[in-house]
Amino acid sequence: MIRQFELVDRVKSYDPEVDEDFLNRAYVFTMRKHGTQQRANGDPYFVHPLEVAGILTRYKLDMTTIVTALLHDTIEDTDATLDELRTQFGDEISCLVDGVTKLNRLDLQSEHSKQAENLRKFVLAMSEDIRVLIVKLADRLHNMRTLSYLADPQKRRRIASETMDIYAPLAERIGMQEMKNELEDLAFTELNAYARDSVLARLSFLKDQGGDLVRRIIERLRSTLRSSGLDAEVYGREKTPYSIFQKMQRDNLSFEQLCDIMAFRVIVETVDDCYRALGIIHGAYPVIPGRFRDYISTPKANGYRSLHTSVLGPERQRIEVQIRTREMHDVADNGVAAHWSYKQGIDIANGHHYRWLRDLLDILEHAGGPEEFLEHTKLDMFQDEVFCFTPKGDLINLPRGATAVDFAYSVHSDIGDHCVGAKINGRLMPLRTLLKNGDQVEIVTSKAQTPSPTWERFVVTGKARARIRRFVRLREREQYCQLGRAILERAFKEEDYQFSEKAVENVLRDFKQTSVEDLCAQVGAGHVTGSAVVQAVYPATKKKRLSFYQKVVPLSRAKRRSASKTAGVPVKGLIPGMAVHFAGCCHPLPGDRIVGVVTTGKGVTIHTIDCESLEVFADTPERWIDVSWEVDDDLAPLHVGRIQVTVVNEPGALGTLTTVIARNGGNITNLKITNRSLQFFDIIVDIEVRDLKHLTDILAALRAAPSVSAADRARG
Repeated sequence: MIRQFELVDRVKSYDPEVDEDFLNRAYVFTMRKHGTQQRANGDPYFVHPLEVAGILTRYKLDMTTIVTALLHDTIEDTDATLDELRTQFGDEISCLVDGVTKLNRLDLQSEHSKQAENLRKFVLAMSEDIRVLIVKLADRLHNMRTLSYLADPQKRRRIASETMDIYAPLAERIGMQEMKNELEDLAFTELNAYARDSVLARLSFLKDQGGDLVRRIIERLRSTLRSSGLDAEVYGREKTPYSIFQKMQRDNLSFEQLCDIMAFRVIVETVDDCYRALGIIHGAYPVIPGRFRDYISTPKANGYRSLHTSVLGPERQRIEVQIRTREMHDVADNGVAAHWSYKQGIDIANGHHYRWLRDLLDILEHAGGPEEFLEHTKLDMFQDEVFCFTPKGDLINLPRGATAVDFAYSVHSDIGDHCVGAKINGRLMPLRTLLKNGDQVEIVTSKAQTPSPTWERFVVTGKARARIRRFVRLREREQYCQLGRAILERAFKEEDYQFSEKAVENVLRDFKQTSVEDLCAQVGAGHVTGSAVVQAVYPATKKKRLSFYQKVVPLSRAKRRSASKTAGVPVKGLIPGMAVHFAGCCHPLPGDRIVGVVTTGKGVTIHTIDCESLEVFADTPERWIDVSWEVDDDLAPLHVGRIQVTVVNEPGALGTLTTVIARNGGNITNLKITNRSLQFFDIIVDIEVRDLKHLTDILAALRAAPSVSAADRARG
């Protein structure tokens, strides 16, 4: 345990002007508040904040951060209050402590929800002051060092998973590489101890086989540089077990195929010396193609700068060499914390300086809730990056696997919302194109364009996914509101009442809604029925069957009813998954007798009147809606019809099938062989057609084809 005078001496070693009395008051306050509390390993609880403060002194953090570390658990775990901290230690420290403190007494359903809500609060706090993140990382590091003392294995795995998913990537985001490596290794030990032990065993075997190989390579590299007049510091660094394991998984490599298990670092004085050292090494040893990275001219998003190259080095060993200046080396290991060593801490404390953090705030603004924010945040915590350029030469850092849509949203949210195409290195390419290092990307936009729900299938950044989901969510709500209002107007009319928002406002509390629009959306989504709203507004109304809701009717009655004119719900121009959609079980087409069913969470689903799936809803007649087709022949949209075809197993049979469909104006959207034998193939085909008559004409033409044995409309 760090003693009081030891902590003060550590801080004074790099900040002689530190206020010792202030530090001592924080030390005493922490010990007094935590009192007799104990940790899982039996140590007094106040050992934990002291160790967290000790970790931060290694990074030479300012006194405010050290005091925050001492006090960081007092609000959460003792009877101390925020006002008490503000009175004794000032506004700045009380705000930092509040940022690190978890939300208590959360009325949430799951541990996952609590984690999401706490992360949301944490991101807001560190956007105001990045020192909140630094203290939190040191706190998590000490907790991980003592994780083995927790008795509950599920809790240990949950904490380790959270560390691997969120805190280690956050440490990487601010360049604290050493802390990130230790967090990953501790989490890896808990999550996959067998894999870690296997990697360590292989590393130990290589060391035994190679003897003093590393020392010999270092001497040869140093000698090569010195003979060319460049005095440099050279040493070797072994990669962590987790980074080795991760690379083996990601690139599908065996342990023997890895060429950068050991990285050799060359530390020089100036940037010019970096490039000079690179030239000397490339001149002395064969270069491995595709392995050179210049992070000096194009630094990583976390400020990391270095030259990376792989060569066939001394003794014909494939080695990775990293070349950097002393300052670059400090930033590479300590990241943001290194700036305090150079007396630049105050300048970079504001979290809004960091682009990745601004992107997290954008995700927070557009996410549908805390849990969705947690999902998108994990998506954004990538370590492998690609570097692309705008037409003006600005550098954009993106995760590996990013597409042109991710690039567009990274440049600006509005550009992403309105992108219609992308020129990659001067060539017009699809928006789903994967970007590579060095690509120059120009986004083509249109004011008429809106985000497509299909983009969510291929984007990889949390920011892009959050914006797309937000648009879909707003469009979905708009359609739910329109449908819900139509249902309510119809329900009121059938009871001989006039629908009015004023009347509905009086019963909003009954349905736990805050506005009429919210209630309409709930009705449209199928969570609330129109009859329930009518009964709530007019309790004395006699219950009678609303003609708006219908049971399944026999086909004979359906034929008679179809002859009469009925107002129908328009079923055209739909967005998949929105308030109104067609059932995939029966694929209704204009010309079919149809019925609508209010489906919870989906709005209205359109079925054919003889669809077998309707039996499921036979006991809930209030969910049935009379609908009919209202299609303008000039603007009739295409619909998907499904047919089942049996073709003879002979050359050209499939060609005949597709040709007949095309000649009759059909467009195949999907084709699946469901059964095959020596004589016949059974095939399911989805075809875009105008209406039922169009599909019937195609079926007639198929039945006339010599290669087709049978053709019928598919059901189910």
